[in-house]
Amino acid sequence: MFKDRKVIVVMPAYNAASTLQKTYDEVMAQEVVDRVIVVDDASSDETLEVARSLPNTAVYLHERNRGYGGNQKSCYRLALEEGADIVIMVHPDYQYTPKLIPAMAALIGNDLYSCALGSRILGGSAVAGGMPRWRFVSNRFLTLTENLLLGSKLSEFHTGYRAFSKNLLERLSLEALSDDFVFDNQMLAQILWTGETIAEVSCPTRYDDDASSINFWRSVKYGFGCLRTGLTYRLAHSGLIRSPLFPEEARQQAS
Repeated sequence: MFKDRKVIVVMPAYNAASTLQKTYDEVMAQEVVDRVIVVDDASSDETLEVARSLPNTAVYLHERNRGYGGNQKSCYRLALEEGADIVIMVHPDYQYTPKLIPAMAALIGNDLYSCALGSRILGGSAVAGGMPRWRFVSNRFLTLTENLLLGSKLSEFHTGYRAFSKNLLERLSLEALSDDFVFDNQMLAQILWTGETIAEVSCPTRYDDDASSINFWRSVKYGFGCLRTGLTYRLAHSGLIRSPLFPEEARQQAS
């Protein structure tokens, strides 16, 4: 618990058998964590077996692969069903250190923010930490463009290390979002649409051989999806179009 609030860590897992145990051990070493939820997105390795061996862990299996976004939708729904007040997503490939969980839980649990991100860019050592240079350049370009389109000032939109309050998750229209990787980007845009401020904490970058990463061509598809999301947001904000990603009632509640 953080104060009197239940903290649940969700792990959207896909072929993470080699790193899941190590990630879990470090997650549970953070004393604020009450429960872990692992959703296996039809992995072809032993992810499910490893997950089922972990204590204090709820394990769910997608019989067919639903995609990274589809996996997250299950994660957040299940966390809310288990009574989470604070939900923190940690990738089970150990790319993001679980040691930041207490800090992120504190930002949410002290009612300072409803969403907090672990940013690989804030510390200024992303490339030195192993981020491929082409990925760093595309990250900076997309983040600059999206900040302009969405009127935000985030250091990056593309981190997978995120914490949310229960109230925020209940307000979002997650089912309207993509089941693919662009889900991450659409979710942040939807949060900004509601008028919420997104907090960021500096997160060390880690790109080892066992850390998952989408390939170049899927990254290109993701990049175009991010640009489409930003343009849709700007057009909807200007009243030129309506989009299920950005429902007008959520904007009215924010104002």
